[in-house]
Amino acid sequence: MTDIQRTGEQLAGSRDLQRVEHAVARILAETDRPVEVYAAVLEAIGSSLGWEVGAVWEVGRDDERLRCVQTWHAGEGAREFEALSERIAFDPGEGLPGRVLVSGEPAWIVDAVDDANFPRASAARRAGLHAALGFPLRSPRGVVGVMEFFSREAREPDEQLLWTMGVLGSEVGQFVSRRHAEEEVRASESRLRAMLEAALDAVVTMDHRGHVLGWNHAAETTFGYRADEAVGRDMADLIVPEPLRPAHRNGLARFLETEHPVILDRRLELTGLHKNGTAFPIELTITRIGLPGPATFTGYLRDISDRKRAEDELRASRARLVEVADSERRRIQRNLHDGAQQRLTAVLLSLGRLRESPEQHGDLLDLAIEELAAGLQELRELASGLHPSVLTERGLVPALEALALRAPVPVELEAVPDRRLPEQVEAAAYYVVAEALANVHKHAGAHTVVVRATTDGRRLTVEVVDDGVGGADEEGGGLGGLSDRVEALGGRLVLDSPAGAGTKLRAEIPYG
Repeated sequence: MTDIQRTGEQLAGSRDLQRVEHAVARILAETDRPVEVYAAVLEAIGSSLGWEVGAVWEVGRDDERLRCVQTWHAGEGAREFEALSERIAFDPGEGLPGRVLVSGEPAWIVDAVDDANFPRASAARRAGLHAALGFPLRSPRGVVGVMEFFSREAREPDEQLLWTMGVLGSEVGQFVSRRHAEEEVRASESRLRAMLEAALDAVVTMDHRGHVLGWNHAAETTFGYRADEAVGRDMADLIVPEPLRPAHRNGLARFLETEHPVILDRRLELTGLHKNGTAFPIELTITRIGLPGPATFTGYLRDISDRKRAEDELRASRARLVEVADSERRRIQRNLHDGAQQRLTAVLLSLGRLRESPEQHGDLLDLAIEELAAGLQELRELASGLHPSVLTERGLVPALEALALRAPVPVELEAVPDRRLPEQVEAAAYYVVAEALANVHKHAGAHTVVVRATTDGRRLTVEVVDDGVGGADEEGGGLGGLSDRVEALGGRLVLDSPAGAGTKLRAEIPYG
C-alpha cells in the first residue's frame, strides 16, 4: 500500500468517525429513553464502521455483575451468539465486558475465538465472529456499562477508533446515568405520592406565605375540600376556625423572622374547620421540609372526634359508676338504719328492761327473740340483694332459674351454659337478666319472656327477649348502669326495642 493510499484511508476513516460522533450527538439530543439510545447508538456505530454484531451491558445495582440489556446486528447477524449474550452474566474481570469494567478503558481483541478470557468463544466460532471492540460507558459515579462490537474479520487495533469510542462511551454513559437518576427521582416521587394518597392522616403542605402546596386524599375526606379547591389558597382561611387565625398567622410570621420552632415537631390538639363550617377536634404535627430556599412545611392532621367522643363516654361512664355506687351505699345505709338497726335497737331495749324487771322475763325474752330473728332475716335479704347467695354458691344457671321462678311474667330458659364461668362474668350476666326482667314487669306489658345464655369458648352471650310494647329507653338509669358493668369487662350491651314489636336486650361478655 502506498503512502497516498494509506493517507486516503486515514482521511476516510476520520470522516467516518466524525459522522459517527455527529450521529451519536444527535441521538443523545433527540432521544429520552436509555433503551432507545442504546439501539440507535449501536446502529450508528456498527453500520458506519463496518461491525456486524453489537451489545450493551449494564452493571447490576445490587451485585455489580454485568448483564446484556440490548443487542444489535447487521445482515443475518449471529442468533446463537446474541441469545447466549442475553442469558449470561459476567463478574468484574470476566470476558470482554468484565475486563473493560475493571480497567475503565477501551479494549480490542484481534480474534476473540483464540482469547483466553472470552467465555463465549465457542458461540463466536460457530457464528464466524473474530475481531472484538469494547469500551466503557462512564458516568460521574463510575462505569455504568460496557458497549461491545464484533466483526467476522480479524482486525488490528485502531488507536484513533479506540480513543473515539472512549469519548463516545463517556457521553453515552453520562446520558444514561442522568436518565436513570431522573427515572429514580420520578419513581421516588411516584412512591411518595402513592404513600401520601394512601395515608390515613390528612397531609397538607404549606409554603412560607401560608398557601397550600399539597393536599392528599385524606385531607379531602377530613376537611371536605377537593385538592384543586385547596391548592394555592391560604391554609388558615380553609381549615383554621376564625378566632384562631390571628394566632396561626402570627406564629408563622414569628418563625420566619426568628427561626425559633415553638410548635414544630410537637403533637398538638387543636380545632379544625370543615368546608361545611363545622368545627371538630384534630391532632396536628407540623414539620419543616429540609429544602433550600423559602421555608416549606408539612402538617399531619388527624380527626380525633371519635377519640374525644370515646373519652367523654368513658368519663361519663365513670361518673355514672360513682353515682351508682354512692346511691347504693345510701340505700344500704337507709335499709340498715330503718330495718335491721331498729330491730337490734329493740332487742337491746328489751334486754335492758328484762334486767330491770325480772318478773316480765318470759314476755320480754320472747319479744327480743322475735326482733332478733326479724333483724337477721332483713340482713339476709339485704345481703341477697347485694350479691345473691345462690349465684355465689351454685353458679349462674341456678341463679337464672331462681329469677325465672320469681318473675311475675312466664320466663322460658332456652339455653344456659353447662359449666361455671368467671365470677365477674356470671355476676354481670345475672344483673343483665334481673334488670331486664324488672323492666319487663314495670313497662313492657309482655306475656312471655325468653332468656338465652350461650358460650362459644371466648364469650358469654346473654339475650332477654319479650313480646311487649317495645320502645325501651337505652339511656335509662338501669340500662346505663348495666352497660357500664358490661363494658368494664370488655363487652357490649345492645338494645333493640322498636315500638310495638317487643324488646331484645343482648349482652356479649368476653371471658376467654
